[in-house]
This record gives sequence, structure tokens and C-alpha cells, in this order.
Amino acid sequence: MKSARLLMLSVAASSFAAAALADDLCGYAAPTALAEGAQADPATIQNGVDGINIAFLPMGTEFNYHVALGEGIKQVADSRDDVDMFLLSPYSGSDLAGQMGMLQDVTARADVDAIVLISFDEAALAPLVKEAVAAGKAVIIVNSDIPNFPTPVHGVVGVNQRAVNNALAEWAREQAKGEPRTVGILDGEPGYLATERAGGFTDGIDGSNWTVKARINGGWSVEKGNTAAMDLMQANPDVQVIYAANDYMALGASLAAKALGREDLTILGYDGDTGALEDIAAGGMDATSDTSPVIMGRKAACFAIDLIEGKTPGGYVNTPTRIVSAANAIEVLQKPDDLFPKPSRAY
Repeated sequence: MKSARLLMLSVAASSFAAAALADDLCGYAAPTALAEGAQADPATIQNGVDGINIAFLPMGTEFNYHVALGEGIKQVADSRDDVDMFLLSPYSGSDLAGQMGMLQDVTARADVDAIVLISFDEAALAPLVKEAVAAGKAVIIVNSDIPNFPTPVHGVVGVNQRAVNNALAEWAREQAKGEPRTVGILDGEPGYLATERAGGFTDGIDGSNWTVKARINGGWSVEKGNTAAMDLMQANPDVQVIYAANDYMALGASLAAKALGREDLTILGYDGDTGALEDIAAGGMDATSDTSPVIMGRKAACFAIDLIEGKTPGGYVNTPTRIVSAANAIEVLQKPDDLFPKPSRAY
């Protein structure tokens, strides 16, 4: 039976057998070394209480993507009698102070063995991460590929965001069959993720006949992305492609394009959010780089467990990605166990 120490924020229940999960969930790519000085010593990890308790600290549950990562962690925890997890997060992704307070809380808890953390402000969180490592917690940064977090961590799990967005740009150019395009970019709030994602896309069009006409901060959300895209398109009616650094902003751009009757616009996102996948299938957005957050969460949980059990030295774990467009969106939506939230209907 699960221990009474579990403090769980309920997320969707797993719909498949624990035995199958144990077989399928815990394979991940061999870790590669972090940058010099960025790797925390696994010997610092303490596990003084029976079982393993994983604290998942995203920087805001307003983003379904973060809850999807938590669902992946939960699926792994549900597959083992000796592993618990809980999700602790402010609602707003801009509530950095709230996340910092929560990180201090879980660091002080004797029953927390691992902290899986999403960080949009590495510099602000670094002193608290240092305290967590010193307290004996296994600390894993997820949804990132940052090779040199400002203070040593035990692991990083995510994708090479610059390379993935470079590949999306190249794919989009192939679809245009050599035709020139004028591009608008919706950046997220300033930080490592925004820099790497948009930077990868601009790398992918550098030297081509695609040019960036305008870029604007879309604030990471559907609402802010919608407003930003509306402003961008009205100020720059010749923009033919909008690249957004996450799917929420891309969905906002899709709504703006519909409101303005811009059926000629190509809209590209990043993440693999269920809503974006359904929008692609319905003919709204054109494509996204699917980083499979549920699968990423599973791998982060397995990596945390292996760190605690002394089965890995730590490092960076790369997780799978794919470009999803109208050609394969239905196929992806037909695997609801790998998605959260679940699709709105059966495909």
C-alpha cells in the first residue's frame, strides 16, 4: 500500500496495467555528461526513509504541458509500490516567488527524496537549488536541455530545443518548395527556453529566402499569444508564417488568424500539447514539434529513481521528438495513453 506520507495533487488516473508500465516506461537514452562544474555528485543523494517520494515542481499549472509531465511521473509512481509523487505548483507561470517558496518547502521536508523542477528563471532559482542538493535531494531539471545550470544539479531531462526548432524550420521550408516567406515570431517571456527555441528556428531559416519581418513577446499563453498575434498580423499584413515558441501561443495565433480570415497563414508551434494536436487535425495550426510531455515525465521519474538507487551517475537525458502535421496528427491522437489531457474525442 502507498505510504501515508504522500501528499498528492490529483491528476488523471493511469488507464493501463502497472506491469505493462514497468516494462514500457523506464527506458531512456544513456545520459551524457553535463558541462564541467554543472554535475552534482550522486553521492550527495540521501534516502533515509523507506520508499521514494518525488516532488514535481513545475512553474505553473495554467499550462497543460506541465500537468502532462506530472501525469507521466504519476504513471511511473503508480507502477511501483515503493514510489510516491506529488505535484506542487503555483497556478500562474509568472509566480516565481510562489515557486521559490514551494522549493524551499520541499527542500525542508525529510520525506522528499527527489525534486523534479521546471525552471524559467535559472538565476533566481539557483541558490535554492543549491540548498536542495546540499540537503540530500536528487535534483532533476525537466523540460530543458540546459547544460550548465548556474549551480550543479544531478540531471537534466528534455530535448535539444535549438536543434528541434531548427528541424521544424527546415521542414517548413521544404513544405514551401523553395518559395520565399515572410515570418513573424511569437517569443515567450525572456529566458533560456525562449532564447533556444526561437534561436533554433531562426538558425533554420538563416541564409535562406525566408526573412523575419517582426517578432513580439507572446507571453507563453493562449490569451497573450492571441493578442500578440493579432497585433503582429495587423501591423504586418505581409507576414505569411508565424512561428510560436510554444503551442499555447500558436493556438492563440490560430484563433487570431481565423478572426482575421487569414487562411493563407502557416502557423508553427512547439511542445505537443493535446489542444494543438487537435487543432492541427482540424486544419488550424500547420505543425508543431511534439516533445511528448507525458513520455518525458515518465523518463524523468525513472531517471530520478535510478539516481536515488545508485544506478546512474546523472547527466543529460535526451527524450524523443517528432514533427506533427496534418499528415500524422490523427495517428498521434489515436494513442491517448501518451497524451494529457486526453483528446476531446476518439480518433
